[in-house]
Amino acid sequence: MAEMQLARSERRNHFFFKHRLADETIRDVEVYSGPLTLKGKTLLYSIVHDITERKRIEEALRESEAKYRLMFNTSPDSVNINRLEDGLYLDINDGFTKLTGFTREDAIGRTSLEINIWDDPADRQKLVQGLREKGYYENLEARFRRKDGSIGTGLMSAGVISLSGIPHIISITRDITDRRRIEKELLKADKLESVGILAGGIAHDFNNILTAILGNISLARMHVKHGSKVFELLNSAETASIRASALTGQLLTFARGGTPVKETASVSRLIEELSLFVLQGSKSVCEFSIAEDFWPVDADVSQLRQAISNILINAKQAMPDGGIIRIEADNLVLEEGAGTQVKSGRYVHISIKDQGVGIAEKDLSKIFDPYFTTKKEGSGLGLAAAYSIIKKHNGHITVNSLLGAGTTFDIYLPASDKAIPKIKGADLLKGAGKILLMDDDMMLREMAVDMLEVLGYEAELAEDGTEAIEMYRKAKESEKPYDAVILDLSIPGGMGGKEAIKILLEIDPDLKAIVFSGYSDSPVMSSYREYGFKGMMAKPFDLNTLGKALNEVLKGSNIGHRM
Repeated sequence: MAEMQLARSERRNHFFFKHRLADETIRDVEVYSGPLTLKGKTLLYSIVHDITERKRIEEALRESEAKYRLMFNTSPDSVNINRLEDGLYLDINDGFTKLTGFTREDAIGRTSLEINIWDDPADRQKLVQGLREKGYYENLEARFRRKDGSIGTGLMSAGVISLSGIPHIISITRDITDRRRIEKELLKADKLESVGILAGGIAHDFNNILTAILGNISLARMHVKHGSKVFELLNSAETASIRASALTGQLLTFARGGTPVKETASVSRLIEELSLFVLQGSKSVCEFSIAEDFWPVDADVSQLRQAISNILINAKQAMPDGGIIRIEADNLVLEEGAGTQVKSGRYVHISIKDQGVGIAEKDLSKIFDPYFTTKKEGSGLGLAAAYSIIKKHNGHITVNSLLGAGTTFDIYLPASDKAIPKIKGADLLKGAGKILLMDDDMMLREMAVDMLEVLGYEAELAEDGTEAIEMYRKAKESEKPYDAVILDLSIPGGMGGKEAIKILLEIDPDLKAIVFSGYSDSPVMSSYREYGFKGMMAKPFDLNTLGKALNEVLKGSNIGHRM
């Protein structure tokens, strides 16, 4: 009778009830009921449908929708639904907004082409083609354009669903921008190490030859009239040798042995000097904006000069018709979470911006790779060397460029708390005493004798560490000891300076030793004092460098020397 009462009171004939069956089970039913007059009597007719299974399916669908909506909204990855035909967005989650910067208001109701999210629209065509063929697509790597214009890399998987009879794409995209950046950094490091191995194979012999050439030029110049034609020719030969040395230095920068020999220095002074030198004779000029209290850095000045010089040369070459190179230098304190790839701390920041032709976006990721160049006359080593040098100084370097709008290099170097030492004079420093020099190259040994004699020293020579140890022991026992020893760090097939000094210090704890080398994968050159040496020289060296090194060691100073 409940059906009849409802039918009369509510004037409707469609109801949902729960019916108890004879076996006491409860079933969901859909009832169509209504009054029926028959022979003057009012009767009730009912049509009952068992909808228990339908109700179960509907409840399962509601639960599934709730689960889907929860996963859609809470996924850290980007999830979106868009129309297969034209990419019209139907829905996006918060992960999409975090990844791209586009909000629901920005995206929903607009196509992917309208918001310009594909860096290369051909990637969408590739996705759609794959979906039409298989109904799904796994791990499509594509570059996307964020709302702020920056470019990221995503890994996308997608499938096709039908909504109201219209095919749509549901896609999930994971941000792999940082992963790809790290992989490129590791690949670049592998390339640099490969070049370093190659450099190490030739540098020892090559720098020995250059040392002999430069040394003999220094000696020859002392025997000719200043300003004469021969004097000028010797100067030209010296310049060419120094350029050859710089090229070797470019290669050695990539080697594990290119560890910086640091001293506290002013970068601002270095920048100004290099700008004048590099731009000499060109149509380009520099504009400076350098902080007055610009902090010093602990750096290998020779390496840092090379890095900045390479960037300035690149800027000059990018402006063949001339232009302005703007150099800005300021102090910077970075806090944790500052949003940069640079660790927190005190830094000096150097920005070098040109007005040149710019670098194509496809080339930016390769600009620091060794041997990569877009210039016919380029070696592809300059910017790679700059990158390696900055990294070895625990710094960071970035490049930004637009074709036709110029290029900007930003360098970050850790600042030093130390004071800059006073610059010493460049006069030839002579001395007196008995010096033992050990090197495996006969030409270099013969040249070194002449150089030492010009400086006022008595020289004796050894071919390797074993011979040097025996000579030092005999000299000490004869009461005519050596005042200092100069040891080549690496002796192929023999005992080098690193091994020899351990034994020499046992013989004479007051030993005054200088280590010199053109290349080594040992940290001895950068931390020579920790190994018992009092001084360091990098090959090739000239008469002035040798004189300074001996003068300072014999006076008790601990200092390293590069040309």
